[in-house]
Amino acid sequence: MPTTARALLSVSDKTGLSDFAQALAGLGFELVSTGGTRRHLEAAGLAVTGVSEVTGFPEILDGRVKTLHPKIHGGILADRSQPSHGAALAEHGIQPFDLVVVNLYPFESTIARPGIDEAQAIEMIDIGGPAMIRAAGKNFTSLAVLVDPRDYGEFLAELRSHNGRSSLEIRRRLAHKAFAHTAGYDAAIAAWLRSTAPESAQSGELLPELLTLSLAREFATRYGENPHQPAAVYRLAGGSGLLGGMRQIQGKELSWNNLLDADAARKLVALFDDPAVVIVKHNNPCGVGRGSDLVTAYGRALECDPVSAFGSIVAVNRPLTEALVAAFADLFIEVLIAPESTDAAQGGLAAKKNLRFLLCPPYAPAHREVELRGLDGGFLAQSPDGFDEDPAGWTCPTRRQPTAEERRALGFAWAVTRYTKSNAIVITDGDRTLGIGAGQMSRVDSCRIAISKARSPLAGSVAGSDAFFPFRDGLDVLAAAGIAAVIQPGGSRRDDELLAAADEHGMAMILTGRRHFRH
Repeated sequence: MPTTARALLSVSDKTGLSDFAQALAGLGFELVSTGGTRRHLEAAGLAVTGVSEVTGFPEILDGRVKTLHPKIHGGILADRSQPSHGAALAEHGIQPFDLVVVNLYPFESTIARPGIDEAQAIEMIDIGGPAMIRAAGKNFTSLAVLVDPRDYGEFLAELRSHNGRSSLEIRRRLAHKAFAHTAGYDAAIAAWLRSTAPESAQSGELLPELLTLSLAREFATRYGENPHQPAAVYRLAGGSGLLGGMRQIQGKELSWNNLLDADAARKLVALFDDPAVVIVKHNNPCGVGRGSDLVTAYGRALECDPVSAFGSIVAVNRPLTEALVAAFADLFIEVLIAPESTDAAQGGLAAKKNLRFLLCPPYAPAHREVELRGLDGGFLAQSPDGFDEDPAGWTCPTRRQPTAEERRALGFAWAVTRYTKSNAIVITDGDRTLGIGAGQMSRVDSCRIAISKARSPLAGSVAGSDAFFPFRDGLDVLAAAGIAAVIQPGGSRRDDELLAAADEHGMAMILTGRRHFRH
């Protein structure tokens, strides 16, 4: 085995470091290290050469400058296949490195902590670390770079099976991981700087020319939408976490489809101030109810479409209670989402072994949040559609104005349309959905489906439409079913025809001026 191999170690995450360094020393590596990493290794009884001993220059600026030196970077960047590089090393008394072990200051975990100010966050922006990682990654034909403690065991096995050397294949793979590591780190910093800049410095730019993302794999799912599609779940690095920082309390692993439906249910239930329950199936609400308590709201939500509710995702906007768990007893639920829960309620769920129970904070969109949807070769980006609306800006140009109860019901219907696939028609009374028509190619078909799904008389109920009615036929179908009032964005070339039809039927019609397509 070689006796002149050198390893440079400078890590923030010291998981498994002492054992790894001990093994390297046993394989003949000289250990070179910096500040806190050096002290950690010396405390473990290892002989370590300090970086300052190599460079002949002390660490300065409170440790901001310690490895940015030719005797460090020359030893990393020297291409062993180039005689001129070897000559330069000899001329300047620089010894090459065979391994660089570096991971970066914990920037993301630091900014996630409450009360962190800008100066503290800036100190967690690593400079020397990324420089060493990138240098070693560039020169992977000559040396290896390790950024993840989970790779220590495999790398040691590689050394032991190759007489203390590493293969080009593993060095190439580790270099790829190293550049992904620094790219994600830089993306997290860029996102933080963008999110914390004053509005005056943003120039009103929600969608910048270069949008950097750092996505960390949270877990792999058994499959994607279908069993033949491999899939995984990624979280936005530096963010609050999946679904606002969910905690899975019980149940088997979440599927790809579970998470899509859970996201929709959580966002919809957050639109209601009163206790509310949302039941989602295949990314569409199949029942929404509100009431003085969750049990009442659940009964109203379930009544809309109890058949579709089997195997559904349910979200509530109040702490889970024993009474609500008892109300769920006869329904098979895939995923249950609540902001909080009592211990007794959690205990009541334990009998439902297949139920996945998530605690998620209420959804609240951020004004600089960007939603992405993948397409071939790129992404579509937009701001979220979860912000509050001001009913004071709505108009009612029909002869009949809605009653106070109708207006309350129209607001409820309008909220549900926002998370119903277009073309969306939602029929409600003041506290429950009565019929939902979703995802149809024509709006009149959505009207017919919503009416056909209703299990109770519709006379005097109201309807919401996520976009304008292109023709009066949909309105005629709703009127024939007894719908008394409609809320819709307006903006059709035939609005005058629609208003005349509403007046003809004695319907009230509110125009919001805002569309809520959801494709």
